[in-house]
Amino acid sequence: MLSFESDYIQGAHEQILKRLAETNREPLSGYGNDKYCESAKEKIRQACGCGEAVVFPKKNMPTHFLTLVKQKGGLLAKGRLLGVQFDTLFTDDLYFRISAHAIEMAEKMKEMFQKKGKRFFLDSPTNQQFLILEDGEMARLKEQVNFDIWERYDEGHTVVRFATSWATEPEDVEKLREIMLSGGQ
Repeated sequence: MLSFESDYIQGAHEQILKRLAETNREPLSGYGNDKYCESAKEKIRQACGCGEAVVFPKKNMPTHFLTLVKQKGGLLAKGRLLGVQFDTLFTDDLYFRISAHAIEMAEKMKEMFQKKGKRFFLDSPTNQQFLILEDGEMARLKEQVNFDIWERYDEGHTVVRFATSWATEPEDVEKLREIMLSGGQ
C-alpha cells in the first residue's frame, strides 16, 4: 500500500542508524549529560538561533529544570539516543538536505494534483499538501493509498493531507499519479 499518511511513517535515516551503531557500546552519562547531546545542542543553537529544542541561549535555565523534567518523564534516561540522532541530523546539513528532498517530493505531488484539477484547502510550501476531496473519491483513493483525513469541509467533501518525508521517492509520487489516473482518483 502506498503511504503519504505522515512524515513519521519511516524509520530513522541510514546515517542516523550508522551513528547509533557506531556509538552503541560507548559508555556515557545519562539524561543528556553526554558529548553527543552537548554537540547536538550547540549545532541546533547555531542552525536555529534557538528552534525545535528547549534552548537557553543566555544560560538562564531555571533552577532544578532538569530535575523537574526527569521527574515528569520528559527527559530520557538514555538521552544519548536522541543526542546522537540530532547531532547527526545537524552534521553536514543532513537535516536541511533531507527536508529539502521532502519538500521537493511534495512539490512534485502538488504539480500532479494541479494537473488533475484538484482543489487545495490551502497553499502549503511544506512537505504537506492539503486537498479537498469529494467523499466518494476519497473512499476510492483510500483503498490504495494511506493519507491523513484532516477535517470535514462540507457535507460532501473532506480535507485530506498528503505528507512526504526524507524517504519519499519520485516513484512513490508517480505511483500515486497512476492510481489517480486509473480511477482511484
